[in-house]
Amino acid sequence: MIFRRWARLVTALPMAAAVLATAACTPTIGVAVAPDAADPQCASVVLALPDELAQDLPRVHTNSQATAAWGAPGAAVTLRCGVEPPGPSPQCQSVESANGTTVDWIVATDDEGTWSFTTYGRDPAVEVVVPPTVMKDHTSAFVIDLAGAVSLVEAERTCQ
Repeated sequence: MIFRRWARLVTALPMAAAVLATAACTPTIGVAVAPDAADPQCASVVLALPDELAQDLPRVHTNSQATAAWGAPGAAVTLRCGVEPPGPSPQCQSVESANGTTVDWIVATDDEGTWSFTTYGRDPAVEVVVPPTVMKDHTSAFVIDLAGAVSLVEAERTCQ
């Protein structure tokens, strides 16, 4: 009987080692937590996010609550739920998805070419940051892929 238990343990060790080795190779992207990340609506948003963006950016692990990332370290699209809701802005754009869901985004870019999209009229707000390394080979159209998840936070206002 002791021999059988020992044999099971010895048999299970290679499998456990393989799982650990695979997990060790999975990249983790550092994403700063947003001030209202603990809002329960953020959990719903993160759970509904797609496993892939733009057909070639797989979802990867992040190190903080209410965040997500797609791509690779140094070239990842990141998402944070629970950021401060922005006020009205001329950079507000309505983006409609194929199923008719519309999400309003405040769109900005910085001097280095990093794009940011922050939901407008939703609280908690969601911020998506796209580095220049991703924009070099992609358009920002993949924000459409996020509409289903982001729209779980009800819109209180829209772009005018």
